[in-house]
Amino acid sequence: MKKRTLGILATFIAVIGFVSMTVAIGEFKFEKETHDFGTIPQNKPASYNFKFSNTGDAPIIIGEVKPSCGCSVAEFTKTPVKPGEGGTVTVTYNAAAKGPFTKQFTIKSNTKTPVKTLTIKGNVE
Repeated sequence: MKKRTLGILATFIAVIGFVSMTVAIGEFKFEKETHDFGTIPQNKPASYNFKFSNTGDAPIIIGEVKPSCGCSVAEFTKTPVKPGEGGTVTVTYNAAAKGPFTKQFTIKSNTKTPVKTLTIKGNVE
């Protein structure tokens, strides 16, 4: 009886292990992860749309997109992005300060890579 119970328990644990390995998950595929604005005029905000597709097996849900400073903002697709479909992360830099800049945007989501970083750079004249 003890061996039978142990055998059933071992089978149950193996089944759970195999099922957990096949859990569906979404995955980002961005067209590009860095954008160079080049030279932009001072005090004229510059925006860029980072486009992505879901190459995974489950919908992508973006929880937040956090800019690295208060000089930039981000808007993003708020509805779940189904497998095979696409969405955008639109970033805007305010261009208030002259000089070169590099800014990051951290994306938190339910994807295989739950934290992703997008970068913008350029020079304000």
